[in-house]
Amino acid sequence: MDPVMSPTASTPTSTGTLDATLDGLAEGERRWAGLPLIARGQLLRDVAAATLEHAQFWVESACRAKSLERSSPLVGEEWLSGPYAVATNAAMLADSIDALARGVSPLSDVRSSPAPGGRTALHVFPRTTWDRVLMSGFSADVWLSRGLTAADAASASGLGQLKPRETRGISVVLGAGNITSIAVLDTLYEVVASNRAVILKLNPVMDEMYDATRAALAPLIDLGLVQVVTGGIDVGAHLIEHPDTAHVHITGSSVSHDAIVFGTGLDGARRKAAGDVRMTKSITSELGGVSPVIVVPGGWSRRDVRFQAEHVATQRLHNGGYNCIAAQVLVVPQDWEHKGVFLATVREEIDSAPARAAYYPGSDDRVQAARRAHPTASECQNGRIVIESLRPGDDVDAFHVEYFSPVLAIVEVPGEPSDYLTAAAAFVNDRLAGTLGANVLVHPRTRRRLGVTFDDFIEALRFGTVAINAWTAVGYLTAAAPWGGYPGASLTRVESGIGVVHNALLIDQTEKTVVTGPFRPLVRSLGTGQSSLMPKPAWFVTNRTAATTARRLVAFVAKPGWSRAVAVFWSAVRG
Repeated sequence: MDPVMSPTASTPTSTGTLDATLDGLAEGERRWAGLPLIARGQLLRDVAAATLEHAQFWVESACRAKSLERSSPLVGEEWLSGPYAVATNAAMLADSIDALARGVSPLSDVRSSPAPGGRTALHVFPRTTWDRVLMSGFSADVWLSRGLTAADAASASGLGQLKPRETRGISVVLGAGNITSIAVLDTLYEVVASNRAVILKLNPVMDEMYDATRAALAPLIDLGLVQVVTGGIDVGAHLIEHPDTAHVHITGSSVSHDAIVFGTGLDGARRKAAGDVRMTKSITSELGGVSPVIVVPGGWSRRDVRFQAEHVATQRLHNGGYNCIAAQVLVVPQDWEHKGVFLATVREEIDSAPARAAYYPGSDDRVQAARRAHPTASECQNGRIVIESLRPGDDVDAFHVEYFSPVLAIVEVPGEPSDYLTAAAAFVNDRLAGTLGANVLVHPRTRRRLGVTFDDFIEALRFGTVAINAWTAVGYLTAAAPWGGYPGASLTRVESGIGVVHNALLIDQTEKTVVTGPFRPLVRSLGTGQSSLMPKPAWFVTNRTAATTARRLVAFVAKPGWSRAVAVFWSAVRG
């Protein structure tokens, strides 16, 4: 498929076209039901190949959508969170389907171990030698729901592909307007995990991605199983209310979710309060929230302070701050000896991070709203806001409003290490909106010294992904890891959403993913007892070679080999 020749993205899809498209998807669903597993696996491999073939076009389209200069190192963000994420996920979904076709669980080669609280952890990353080389020092464990064993997980792994002929109708996927891979990944998960045909409506912010999205999904579009449409709220409403659609998946805000489920205005608020659901179709969702970064004291050097300040700035400013798991609240010990210099360094890094266009609608207004709502807020360079000197008991908007813009709040929590961890966990669990992701920064020696106390702290965090010395976005990029809010959400209290996506090993009944990364980069990591070959990660907003490194990583995914691995590593070291 030549993406340049596909339909114009700027023309919203008409009602008549939508109805005809849904008729075609019903036929595509029947074709999917008749496909053997081995053919399904090949289709997913074709998606991965198509994504890699059109990766350059994808990235150029993303740059246009986000007014990002193609010469900027920040273009690396688009390589990683776009074609890299889609190609690796599609390939692993294909592997899982192939395993099922052989009568083998997708988890047959996944190690497991006990996790805190009587749980079982599945070690889903790294899986290959290449993982260990290119993501040195990073790992990801998936915690199963309490009481489930590895054997339970292996027997249930496969989800919809365990009964491949039982399809479940047409799903409306309402695409996100920030990260370009989200809409495609959500579509793939609906197809594979739930055996649904999909009509994907792009967010208008992502209209520039129409051609690239169709190019990646071409194998499924050609089968009649997936279609991509554009348009505004009216198009989405028509699809949601159409009698031929059976399910809705949305990536967005809890406000958008509630508008779909209960309606808008006073009537919608009344319905929500009464639990009176307006939409009776099933719905899954990924809705973001107010994500914390929790600093654990002990063992930090001045160079650690600088590196982790860059880390925090990245977690806030990646993609301009328009991420569902962008760090919004930085939690620090009130009496920490490095508190003053660390906070000053975080501010320096936020000030000096590359400027970029505020492409997401309403960003500037939300920044100013944050400024007005917080007396201790101050402006940084390039329209960024830092809110200082907050306490856990304060009643402030920064704790419950997801600003989705470059706003960072700082909360100081009192207490000695063990008491501090208990207080920090209680604060982020009980006072912050959402349950999608939490980040923890801790020196490995301090972690070992705290022992069970630290393990209990991680167990206590009620978030779908917890990242230790990493950013939860690494969990997003890890194809094998489920991605979504902490279990237990409901239609009336949706938090960060219902259900999970990504999850390329098709694991059932998961609680959280725990990602671990290196506290220090490359050579300096040797002094922590946690060796890692990872230089400054390519997703850091301060990385000077991020675009080259990420582009080479996508080339490596297309054709793995030592020469390409060395090229990735060399570029990463120079960053």
